[in-house]
Order: sequence, then C-alpha cells, then structure tokens
Amino acid sequence: MKRIVLAVVACAAAVYAMAYADLVLRARSAYLEGEKYLEWNAHPELKRAYYDKLLAEKEARLNADFKEGKLTQPELDERLDLARFEHDERIKESSLKYAYVWFQTAVELFSPPESKWVVLSRQKMASTKELWKKELDAQHVRYEEYMFE
Repeated sequence: MKRIVLAVVACAAAVYAMAYADLVLRARSAYLEGEKYLEWNAHPELKRAYYDKLLAEKEARLNADFKEGKLTQPELDERLDLARFEHDERIKESSLKYAYVWFQTAVELFSPPESKWVVLSRQKMASTKELWKKELDAQHVRYEEYMFE
C-alpha cells in the first residue's frame, strides 16, 4: 500500500513539474517573440530582410513546382501575386501590435506560475501598449481602450 501511495505522489509531482516547465517555456517563447517584434519596430530593415527571405523561398518553391509540371502558368502567376501581396501586408503591419499581443499572451495564457518571463512580459506589455497607442495616434487611427484587451 505504501508503494502505491508513493507511486501516486511521484506521478502527481512529475505531472505538476512537467506542467510547470511547459508553462514557463511557453511564457519564455512568447516573451522572446514579443522582443523580436520590438526589435523589428526599432530596426524595420530586419523585418524587411526576414520577410524578403521568406518571399524568396516561397517564390523558389513555386517556380520549382511549375518546372516540375505541378502548376500551370496561370496558377503560378496567381500564387506569386498572392505571395507578394502577403509579403507587402506583413511588412506594413505594426510590429508594436504584434509585440504587445505576444507579451499579453505570456501574461494571460501562461500564468500562473508567475515566472520570470511572465513578469518581464507584464512590464513590456505596459510600455509596448503606450508605444502602440502613440503609433496609432500618429497614423490618426481611432481606438478605444477595450480594443487592446
């Protein structure tokens, strides 16, 4: 009986530890994504380079599919146009918006526990929100506070 109780306690502790580790690692990932978008806000050329690389890879795959006969010329043209449109839209989107959402994700979805990453995300979330509001004000975009939740 004692062995069974110990085994149950050990299993419960292992499950708790795995859940804790999972939440901390997910919070860290969300925080680091937020940091990436903040960096892109400060250095838009990094964002452009990233999306330019993705576009080049997609164009290469589509052209290879065309050469292999998997796509017709009209299909290739349509998919290339779509890929370029998506590329342009991603570059136009606000990096601050994405940074805020990633920090918010760490805070709202991956806490408790109140890990280092959740605490950092909470701090960054507040400052990023203010930067995002300034960006929206500069673009003359109307917003209400509830839209950030």
